Amino acid sequence: MKELHKAILFMMLSAFAFAIMNGLVKYLADFSAYQLVFFRSIGTLLITSSLLMYHKIPMLGNKRWLLILRGVAGAISLLLFFASLKFLPVGTAVTLRYLSPIFAAIFAVIWLKERIKPLQWLFFLLAFAGVLVLKGFDDGLSLIGLSMIILSALFMGLIFVVISKIGKQDHPMVVVNYFMFIGTVLGGLLSIGNWKNPIGVEWIWLGILGIVGFVGQLYMTKAFQIASTNQIAPLKYLEVIFTVMIGAFWFLEIYTWWSLLGILMVMAGLTLNILYKGRNA
Repeated sequence: MKELHKAILFMMLSAFAFAIMNGLVKYLADFSAYQLVFFRSIGTLLITSSLLMYHKIPMLGNKRWLLILRGVAGAISLLLFFASLKFLPVGTAVTLRYLSPIFAAIFAVIWLKERIKPLQWLFFLLAFAGVLVLKGFDDGLSLIGLSMIILSALFMGLIFVVISKIGKQDHPMVVVNYFMFIGTVLGGLLSIGNWKNPIGVEWIWLGILGIVGFVGQLYMTKAFQIASTNQIAPLKYLEVIFTVMIGAFWFLEIYTWWSLLGILMVMAGLTLNILYKGRNA
């Protein structure tokens, strides 16, 4: 029970760190999504590379093509997510990005030949119905932003399947390091044409992006290492709640009752799927 309490605390810290990162990205909207990906990635890359060298873990890993695929898919997903925040309320964007388990399940059927049980499809349908409620009853929801965040979720779903294929053949820090390296290169190259020089305190905020991103990743990993997935995974959706609160109080974003219902339906559908999978594993 003590280990479970520790895992819950780690997951809460992870969710809060990612929510802070989401708020900072929204706050730094004057910078391009490319530049934000660059600073988010390079900040974490410096930490992960240092840790790999300190612990003498080979950086290149074993499943190199899969590691590259994970890094590319991760960088594209992150780029689309950051870009969508210029069009969507931050809480809505984070909620819709969590549609990724649905895409992961579809990729797993195609690639890993896994089966999805009928009740899981019902839970996925509930989550997609939440998306329709969000868009159908919120005229202010941008179609461009919605398209970006759905694509971001799709690439995130691909990431889950690729990580599953990598398995335990590579250290988790190596997997993250590939992601951050590719994000740094991609974000840096795409920023060349529209680079905006940070001024004063902006350097601090951009630096914090990488730090809170690493903290979120670290404590999420620690939580999954000491508790079962079905006990911990639903707590990941605390990030949505924290982010909605940040959006409401920091950016004075207004969420209609329909928006909140849509968010709740998405979270309920995906959480029920996690619990169902855990019970039937």
